[in-house]
Amino acid sequence: MTSQIPHPAQLPLDFDACYRAISGRDTRWDGRVYLGVTSTGIYCRPSCPARKPAAANCRFFASAAACVAAGFRACKRCRPEAMPGTRDWDIREDLAARAVRRIRDGAIDSAGVGGLAHELAVSERHLHRVLVDEVGASPLQLARSRRAHAARTLIEQTTLPLSDIAFAAGFGSLRQFGDTMREEFGVTPSALPRHADKTAKESTQGGSLSPTGGPSSDERPSLTLQLRTRAPFDVAGIRAFLSAHAIPGRDQISGTHSAHAVDVPGGTAVARIDWSATHEHRGHVLIPLQLALPGLSDTMPAIASIRRMLDLDADPTQISETLGNDPLLAQMIAARPGLRLPGTRNPQEFALGTVLGQQVSLAAARTLQGRLASLFASENPVAAEGFVAAPDVLAVAKTPIVQLREKIGLTEARANTLRAVAAALSEGLNLGHGGDRELARRELLAIRGIGPWSVELIAMRALGDPDAYPAGDLILKKALGTKTERETTLAAEGWRPYRGYATQHLWADFLAAQAERQAR
Repeated sequence: MTSQIPHPAQLPLDFDACYRAISGRDTRWDGRVYLGVTSTGIYCRPSCPARKPAAANCRFFASAAACVAAGFRACKRCRPEAMPGTRDWDIREDLAARAVRRIRDGAIDSAGVGGLAHELAVSERHLHRVLVDEVGASPLQLARSRRAHAARTLIEQTTLPLSDIAFAAGFGSLRQFGDTMREEFGVTPSALPRHADKTAKESTQGGSLSPTGGPSSDERPSLTLQLRTRAPFDVAGIRAFLSAHAIPGRDQISGTHSAHAVDVPGGTAVARIDWSATHEHRGHVLIPLQLALPGLSDTMPAIASIRRMLDLDADPTQISETLGNDPLLAQMIAARPGLRLPGTRNPQEFALGTVLGQQVSLAAARTLQGRLASLFASENPVAAEGFVAAPDVLAVAKTPIVQLREKIGLTEARANTLRAVAAALSEGLNLGHGGDRELARRELLAIRGIGPWSVELIAMRALGDPDAYPAGDLILKKALGTKTERETTLAAEGWRPYRGYATQHLWADFLAAQAERQAR
């Protein structure tokens, strides 16, 4: 019998359970637990094919950064640092979880440890203590590991000069870049396999990779990468979702290709995906991504946004084990293995779009959202040809109600709600992944015209809550055969903490039909 998979809420890790996992090379534990071998100074994923070390030589950690902080270097054979992320930290709502989510999104790169502590309303010292206790690494160590792993991906998948890679990955200097890479991998950046070394690349990364593109016609930096996620991955499901929710001016869907405007610090990036080239390799799915960027420093913010949008850090095995005990969901999971819970590229845009989508069809919502985007696009230092930036919430908040009604085509009540939400966002309502979810729910519910359905949808897509559950949704009730919100809520108690994924499965047929209708 395999061991139950742990998550950060169960720290400290149980040594015996972890050791059983590495003894059986249980791939379910990969990315959730890391093995440090004291006799070699190397850390591995639990499924590493190397010979099992003696128990006396084993230490177990909750993150790759914690391994490095303890003095271990990444195994060259199993590449533990190349694992996709985990949504375990999205389940929790405490300080440590919120901090990890924000560090994962690059908060320290943009604001430093002090800025993150200020955002979370704690002192730097307290934040440091909590993360060391909960994760085994300091905020700065977590951020450095994130940069190092990003840099290694760029080294392997592109032909960028190392100096450009250091800048793109968020390092402040070449010296810091070199020191961190040696600490993480035991070698200098120049000693790592480069894109041109296909033999080394295929043995560690899997599959051939497209070269880095040169400057595009508008002289924007262009990169071609492959994003990694755990298999299975429901390509048809994610394409149906993107098609059903495509906003004019922000998304372009054509056959097996999709393009999306992504808001980054330097302006508007464009992410293009060829879904026909997505393929599975050694338990992972590789998704080809082309990025047109305002500048190389926008690389990591753009990738982080796309990973959220496609939910690439999900663990489908863990989710199916939780939801598969329900006979109805078990059938749906079997029909759509690897279905994801897509996030949003811009929380503020999504909140405004949710208001516009209340009590109208998806097609009508897309039209209204497209008008909002074209009329209120943020002033952008570097715009992308054919795309507009996300709406400026302050501009929406300052626009008279009569103009919102006339320009977008809204009822007076809906225009009032849109303006009220925009005002709350401009005054600091935080709907990002690091936000306080319960506080955000309360503040949203206090806005006239915002009900539980809208709040849970925003929690699901913007705040990244995998347990968000819009129990009042009509399609959800129809799929479950329930009549009241209370019945719908009771039916989902056994699905915690993944009620959001269950909802996505229950919506899947409707979204597929919408996408098919749109494609005609």
